[in-house]
Amino acid sequence: MRSNNTFHSEVLQPFFFASEKYADSNAFCINEVFYSYKQLGETISAIRASVKELRADNINVGLVANDDLETYAAIIALWLEGKCYVPVNPETPAERNRNVLTQAAASVVIDSSDEVLFPELNVIRSKELVFTKLDLEPVQVEDDALAYIFFTSGTTGVPKGVPISRTNLAGFIKAFFELGITMDPSDKCLQMFELTFDLSVMSYLAPLLRGACVYTIPKNKIKFNYIADLLEQHNLTVALMVPSIIHYLRPYFDEIDCASMKFSLFCGEALPLDVTSEWAACVPNAKIMNVYGPTEDTIFCTHYTYSRAGENKASNGLMSIGKAMNGTFTIIINDKKEMVNAGEKGELCLGGVQLTPGYWMNDEKNKEAFFYTNYKGESTRFYKTGDLCLADEEGDIMYLGRIDSQIKVQGFRVELSEIEFFAKEFLNKVNAVAIAFTNKLHNTEIGMVIESTDFDTKPLLEYMKTKMPGYMIPTQMRFINSFPLNTNGKIDRKVLKEKF
Repeated sequence: MRSNNTFHSEVLQPFFFASEKYADSNAFCINEVFYSYKQLGETISAIRASVKELRADNINVGLVANDDLETYAAIIALWLEGKCYVPVNPETPAERNRNVLTQAAASVVIDSSDEVLFPELNVIRSKELVFTKLDLEPVQVEDDALAYIFFTSGTTGVPKGVPISRTNLAGFIKAFFELGITMDPSDKCLQMFELTFDLSVMSYLAPLLRGACVYTIPKNKIKFNYIADLLEQHNLTVALMVPSIIHYLRPYFDEIDCASMKFSLFCGEALPLDVTSEWAACVPNAKIMNVYGPTEDTIFCTHYTYSRAGENKASNGLMSIGKAMNGTFTIIINDKKEMVNAGEKGELCLGGVQLTPGYWMNDEKNKEAFFYTNYKGESTRFYKTGDLCLADEEGDIMYLGRIDSQIKVQGFRVELSEIEFFAKEFLNKVNAVAIAFTNKLHNTEIGMVIESTDFDTKPLLEYMKTKMPGYMIPTQMRFINSFPLNTNGKIDRKVLKEKF
């Protein structure tokens, strides 16, 4: 079997080099406790030995996504062993997590929790393992072997899997560092994301490949408060955040001084230009970048650098998402899948080295989302993002909104139809519509309008909490006797949105 040259050269080899050369340097700061690269390597080796002992044929391994050294070490251990991790959030309803693990055919789960969450499976209790021998040499696997599968919101209430291959991830890492982002052992890097959210991959992996230290956010802390403290008290130098974080921090901008910040990146939601300009004063020495990309195209794939001196490109107050990273192709198409001219609106489509092999075990969805077209003289595979965009004469892309009902909440991708699915399931024959609206802090919230007279919604909300993650639960409820219809006979969501 041939070795995975790109993944080895871009990911495994740099990690091995960093862990050996910077053994005494800090790899992680988790809940104010520091862990060295030496400790990380030993934890990886202990977990890997346990994976080997099970002799599991399954390539896909479940991972309970806790905020601890063992969980991060498990990811590297699985990659070294030629396996793929499938993260599940311990705070998400067990029924949903079991659905994810079943879909991925993951019979083994690595879990650092105090209590076993999935006793019916083969569980590796990573906190109980004892280190015996360092083992950081990778096994040889095919180039197209999977690195991870993330499950995102699905329209039928069933999460859909997005597998990312080692080639995809290696392509991202290569393109990421080609953006001019530098890291070394002196750098302190923010990791604010849950491990079920793909932006986490860049946030922990890129620093580990350069000997830098990763600072995580404990789950029991108020995220934006803790981030503000980290930025200043620990003099962080690199941060990827969702824009909602700086919306929360905006009232305190006058008090924030992060002169140590070198690279301030934003992704996961549209980035308003006005708040970015104000944030720039808080990070006076940082290069600020707006990056964009769906899970299907490996973390992010376009970039735009904020200009402190000159004008910045924007549409409706939202900063441009810029141009494709190296190895990524972007086109904008009309309803007939024909490429449009500069300045014309259409659906943004993505192709290239970072593009997923396709949804996990879902031929129907693959036929909807992926297509081939002639690109620069070659038949090329593209993914339809569902994002309405236009590109200017210089090729910079403007984000104009969603074509469908998919939204971003706290950076997480959400199908409003999934929320409606579970609400209607509980309400039986009563109709309900989920609405995304912008609150006073300019963050996205989910509201729900129910076609009924007023009633106590507590049982409905409790039921939905057993089916969906917390960020998908509506924060406000409204009632209406009958839904308004538009000229096409469809429910007029614009009218309903005015209720929030």
